[in-house]
Amino acid sequence: MRWGSIYLIVKDFDQSISFYEKVLDMKVSAVNGKRFAMFQNDGINLCLMNAYYDRENRSRIVTKGEYWEIYDNYCEIAKSTNNRKVFINLGVEDLKAEYDRIKELGIAEQLTEIRFINAFSPYWYFCFLDPDGNPIEVTGGCFHKIKD
Repeated sequence: MRWGSIYLIVKDFDQSISFYEKVLDMKVSAVNGKRFAMFQNDGINLCLMNAYYDRENRSRIVTKGEYWEIYDNYCEIAKSTNNRKVFINLGVEDLKAEYDRIKELGIAEQLTEIRFINAFSPYWYFCFLDPDGNPIEVTGGCFHKIKD
């Protein structure tokens, strides 16, 4: 088995593409119309699925097999409460510079300060939410002290 991609069901496709282009500091790698977008980054693909495309473009969609509400109702998935059980983790060389860049962009909801944890291995990180409430954790080096 190999990695395919991790994809997020998003409410606002264009807003999410813009958000991740800014966060990842890269243009979207590929799109399938307004249905699906892919960011290819060192072998791991983060993708965005437009929750409303299939409903709004039924004549363009061909399906075979049984419909499963839990997996196939993208509109309801997008509207459901995000329980934040999955974190998107991004690594950077200079955590302080990345923190400043993200803060300057003004797109990070509930941006934490840079924090430290040592649970078997020490690391520095900060977190924020994307437009759909998916948590993003950024970890990295080159950060030596924070105020107590």
